[in-house]
Amino acid sequence: MSKLLDKLQKAGSVKNAEILSESSFFNIKDCISTELPILNIAFSGDLNGGLVSGLTVVAGQSKSYKTLLSLYCMKAYFDKYEDSVALLYDSEFGITPEYLEMYGIDASRIIHIPIEHIEQLKFDIVKRLNEIQRGDKVFVMIDSLGSLSSKKEVDDAVDEKSVADMTRAKSIRSLLRIITPHLTMKDIPCLVINHVYATMELYSKAVVGGGTSVTYSANQIFIVTRTQEKDGTDLVGYNFTINIEKSRFVKEKSKLTFQVKFNDGISKYSGLMDLALESGHVIKPKNGWYQKVGEDKNYRLDATNTEDFWESIMQDKTFQDYVIYKFKLSNKIVEDETTEEYAEED
Repeated sequence: MSKLLDKLQKAGSVKNAEILSESSFFNIKDCISTELPILNIAFSGDLNGGLVSGLTVVAGQSKSYKTLLSLYCMKAYFDKYEDSVALLYDSEFGITPEYLEMYGIDASRIIHIPIEHIEQLKFDIVKRLNEIQRGDKVFVMIDSLGSLSSKKEVDDAVDEKSVADMTRAKSIRSLLRIITPHLTMKDIPCLVINHVYATMELYSKAVVGGGTSVTYSANQIFIVTRTQEKDGTDLVGYNFTINIEKSRFVKEKSKLTFQVKFNDGISKYSGLMDLALESGHVIKPKNGWYQKVGEDKNYRLDATNTEDFWESIMQDKTFQDYVIYKFKLSNKIVEDETTEEYAEED
């Protein structure tokens, strides 16, 4: 280290200042792999990757399994760190102890915090984040930001005022500005469930609620959509698509799918078949049948959703490299043109 670097490093008042090449904020990233391979790809562009610290927004219409995906992440965090805990900020009250038990999550490790408005969330989460030290294993989940009103809206309702609330976007922006540095500096993952609305354009599109501050602050934003899965005329489940609206790790506008059936639950390996067909690791010898390259056995699609079928493919480095090539952002520094699409709200 040069004398000038040493002198300037010691001169400041910020205790976490480090030489950038040695900074723990960039060089040591905690990565939490989930049980759902397609979700690991959505977070990191890598089958062997997963959730990292910072703000992740999972948005979508009602019943698009936003909460389920967030709970998958919480379970993975608990499984990796036996001493970890979670803060669950809840305004919808759809997560019960029985629901958590069904997914193998220990409810005794979760602090449940009911919230009524954005300001209450902000004041409480700041106090708790201030108590956390880097190295403490804490998972934060907010369910949901989309359904939270501002304090002004609540007070206006009590006073029987029907004036428009112009403070909500500013309240959300203030909340995210405050918590984002805590999440990054203390290596804390935070999943925020949010709603979407359709624009009024000729060809409308789904937009994440809460204003542009949500887009600026989040490491990644997923918009989850769904379509019906039918057996003949009977509805047997849903196919969900994770649309990568924003990511610091995965190519934006990527689409990743998974399937949930009413009788079988989430299909662990769903979404991988299209990738394996594209990469050449699986072929279709005839219509409706699938075959792993190098093997003679044919499978129906439902029969491929097993560890025996997928484990050898997922361990194949050429398949792993294909997934990285298709989804992961390059390490090259590129100009982020997307920021020009958003105007800063004052």
